[in-house]
Amino acid sequence: MVPRGEIRVIPVPLAGEIRPGDDLVEKLTAALRHQRLKLRTGDILVVKHKIVSKAEGQVKPLGSVKPSLGARSWSRRSGIDARVIELALSVSKRIVRKKKGVLITETRHGFTCANSGVDVSNVDGGESAVLLPKNPDRSAANLRTRLKRRFRCDIAVIISDSFGRPWREGLTEVAIGIAGMKPLADYRGQRDPHGYALHASYEAVADEVACAAGLVCGKLNRTPVCIVRGFAIQSGRGSARELIRPAKNDLFR
Repeated sequence: MVPRGEIRVIPVPLAGEIRPGDDLVEKLTAALRHQRLKLRTGDILVVKHKIVSKAEGQVKPLGSVKPSLGARSWSRRSGIDARVIELALSVSKRIVRKKKGVLITETRHGFTCANSGVDVSNVDGGESAVLLPKNPDRSAANLRTRLKRRFRCDIAVIISDSFGRPWREGLTEVAIGIAGMKPLADYRGQRDPHGYALHASYEAVADEVACAAGLVCGKLNRTPVCIVRGFAIQSGRGSARELIRPAKNDLFR
């Protein structure tokens, strides 16, 4: 049992590389058995999107990509591989900003991020790029359904990625796919210990859990999965789309 108020983040390293067509549930089950771990009711399984994308075949050999004139032009100005730019444009809904060597897009999912989330790190040494899962919420739901059956417990699943943020340097983890939990905790209208009524306390708990897992998973640890244990989630149907601010409320659009 985790003492009340204490949260544990348990790393789950996976053996070998994930390849298109691999069964992530089988891989996860083997990794948990190797560590003598079992999932428990209330656990949150945080999975880096890259292994989900790889298993789902969202890997594109860069040699097969023919960059457009626009992609080549931006490549010369930014130093980014023109093929990566072409992939980013091909899966984007719109270009949000293109300045100082940075391409910010809105993906078809509705996420605003650099290069539509297209990434060449931790893939195969630069020969291929990984795209975001086509439907991260559905991917999370599929993992959750099968793992619940396998371990006979009620868990939540978060698929995470690293995004930049306005006003702040560096990257941080965000939830791009969610299943089995509410992504936001609404404290508006409740009173603090001093009796003050809260007005703006709308907490992105799914992103906070993803960040906690990111501290343990790291970028170079070969640990794309973590169990977050002891955090009291609000169970239920949830979607990462709930974390996307509507355009009418977005001061950056």
